[in-house]
Amino acid sequence: MNSQTTAAHIPTKKLVLSALFIALGVATSTLLVFPIGASKCAPVQHFINVMSAVVLGPWYAVVNAFLISLIRFMMGTGSLLAFPGSMIGAALAGILYVIFKKDIAAFVGEVFGTSVLGGICAFFVAKLFMSNDTAAMFSYVLPFFVSTIVGSAIAYIIIKQLRLMKILKDGKINL
Repeated sequence: MNSQTTAAHIPTKKLVLSALFIALGVATSTLLVFPIGASKCAPVQHFINVMSAVVLGPWYAVVNAFLISLIRFMMGTGSLLAFPGSMIGAALAGILYVIFKKDIAAFVGEVFGTSVLGGICAFFVAKLFMSNDTAAMFSYVLPFFVSTIVGSAIAYIIIKQLRLMKILKDGKINL
């Protein structure tokens, strides 16, 4: 790390939005979570992943997903399965948005990243860390898909509305 890289160089607006997204993800983890199989599905997490990917970028989206998963796990409102699903979905949403500059790319990245890639990774997490020998390779794909499609669709609709109202432009919030 060079001497130029300090906390003062990180935009305050991005840090504040990131903190708000994390707080929202943690606060709703007791209210808006439903069990499907062994997983605790949290559609707000996926809403936050898409919003973070579009507004803040891929790195913030992944860090937000990690911190929400970590805090939820420590509070007992989430499981280890939240880590692969949310982080992979957030990363792919952010990367696809950066590449294509289209809101739908973030939506598709979140849904595919969380449900398919995250679902497959969750199988290995469950097998290695949760002693779940009965899980099949694709047993987490459907529960993760149900959760992510709801949250991602809501984020997509809100992003479109924010763009129509000229509040969101070029990935930046204009307040």
